Amino acid sequence: MQIVLATHNAHKLREVQALLADSGLVIVGLDAWPSLTEAPEDDPTFAGNALSKARHAYAQIGLPIVADDSGIEIRALGWVPGVRSKRWTPEGTDAANNAKLLRELTDKADRMAQYRCAIGLVTAAGERTADGTCTGTIGTTPRGSGGFGYDPLFWPDAFPGRTMAEVTLEEKNTVSHRAQAFRQLPGLLAALMG
Repeated sequence: MQIVLATHNAHKLREVQALLADSGLVIVGLDAWPSLTEAPEDDPTFAGNALSKARHAYAQIGLPIVADDSGIEIRALGWVPGVRSKRWTPEGTDAANNAKLLRELTDKADRMAQYRCAIGLVTAAGERTADGTCTGTIGTTPRGSGGFGYDPLFWPDAFPGRTMAEVTLEEKNTVSHRAQAFRQLPGLLAALMG
């Protein structure tokens, strides 16, 4: 079965395709629909934004759609940036966001963080959501060349001594917030199509 992942992010698409390679699902991105308009992301929750994006794409494409909303939450900062993770700075780039995170944590001893992801699935048979969390800490300097977003600063609890940008995609897909959420996709589809 083909599922459209509501993203133009090639890194995210590869990650999800690798994660669900043995599921029998064919995951494609939005590049085949260049005229698709941008979905609003104004819900205060990850699940609300994921469903909003999935509904928006489904209304224009009419195929089963899964969308995600994910971000990083920092305990010492009151769990921000949260749903604003991608747009935390005016530039909205990984470099600008990471630089701001380091500035915000300069005098903080507590560097506990968690990545959170929610997925929203929309099909003709209905809608479902699922979520996942990956805990860790924020380092003081970026390390590694893999991943994207805050990965060079995020030290996952599951891989001591390495940032998320230093683990392989296979390792990342065993513990990441996105992996935990997307692993539930086949079950969500089965429940809807049942």
